[in-house]
Amino acid sequence: MAGARPVPFWSPAEVDGSIRDTIEHLAAHRVLAYPTETVYGFGTAVDHESVEALVQLKSRPPGKPFLLLIGDPAQIARLDLHLPAYGAHLAARFWPGPLTLVLRGGEQRVPARLRGPEGGVAVRWTPHEGLQRLLAAYGEPITSTSANRPGVPPAMSASEVSAQWPDAMHRGVLRVLDGGRLAPSAASTVVDCTGRRPRVIRPGAIPAATLRTCVADLIGDT
Repeated sequence: MAGARPVPFWSPAEVDGSIRDTIEHLAAHRVLAYPTETVYGFGTAVDHESVEALVQLKSRPPGKPFLLLIGDPAQIARLDLHLPAYGAHLAARFWPGPLTLVLRGGEQRVPARLRGPEGGVAVRWTPHEGLQRLLAAYGEPITSTSANRPGVPPAMSASEVSAQWPDAMHRGVLRVLDGGRLAPSAASTVVDCTGRRPRVIRPGAIPAATLRTCVADLIGDT
């Protein structure tokens, strides 16, 4: 049955060959599993119906938001999200890369499920080459959360995702892109950009000391 097996997503030819059907899958408000620079993620289009499909698949409790992966910083403005000057400096220096920025705004464009407790929306420009090609062709951001069941470590391969959600794959609800087994890596550093000064709210791959070479008044993660 179509959709019952992971889709090769390793070589540039495989990536390009997968894009049309993947975009159709996203347009049908279905869930996509894909490799990133850290772990395998789940994602959907950025609309209420698609996000709710992801909530149901992952059994996501209220109050735990998803982040957005972008393929171009211009997508931030199209979502009416506000990137302050210091956030723009961080993005120019460290994107694409393992840096997630939490931004305010987007009330009319971003579903409430994508907002954190304080109302911010987390955004990252992924450096994963295959995912970059997909996002460039799609022209819109996609949501992102780790592709694993509660209490299970994040998936590092497509086979781990398939083993946990075989029924969703067979029903065509879930499409899995197979980019091979990922190497262990640190999670992205998360910086809150909703206030007057940037604040580290999750230490990660980029140390605070490195971020301060770009934005000196960064708060947190001493």
